[in-house]
Amino acid sequence: MSRHMLWRYERMASAMGYQVVAGVDEVGMGPLAGPVVGGAVVLPIGVRIPGLDDSKLLTAEQRERLDRAIRRRAMAVSVCAVDHAQVDSLGLLRARHLATAGAVAGLKIPAEYLLVDAWDVPDAMIAQMAVVRGDRICASIMAASIVAKVARDRAMVEYDKLYPGYGFAGHKGYATPAHRAAIRRLGPSPIHRTSWAPFREQARPAG
Repeated sequence: MSRHMLWRYERMASAMGYQVVAGVDEVGMGPLAGPVVGGAVVLPIGVRIPGLDDSKLLTAEQRERLDRAIRRRAMAVSVCAVDHAQVDSLGLLRARHLATAGAVAGLKIPAEYLLVDAWDVPDAMIAQMAVVRGDRICASIMAASIVAKVARDRAMVEYDKLYPGYGFAGHKGYATPAHRAAIRRLGPSPIHRTSWAPFREQARPAG
């Protein structure tokens, strides 16, 4: 995709009169453990950030490098984590709403318009557009996805030190075979989403 096309939604918002346009995304919806993390980024339209892409298509090293580049070039960056306990008590969708709204609220420059990956941010009373597959086709959403992913991965590395044996530093809480085996061997850790149906399914003994 051309660099110009990556900015078409930001340019669309600018043409409507919005000067501060934030990309918004979240990570951590699928794992069995850890937080849901929202990210919000306001970039100068058209700024060059070599290698910017969907966070899921990047290596950890590439995301770390891009996180630094985004933070250097952005007008504002914010992340917000909603922990496993809130995911358990409120549900995954509500956790997503809180994480993305919290990230928007944390921007040091108040956003006037939001570009959001696939879904809206109902708790943010700001004009917004849901961009389907936004983390692959919209520069600001890509940036938000990267900063959220880097923040969540760093948190999971720290959790690995607190709760060794589960391999959080490697799989980041996702339902890998090694993670499922660790749950069956050790039982749930304090950061597992134990009320969540996918967790209960994975925690069942094999066979």
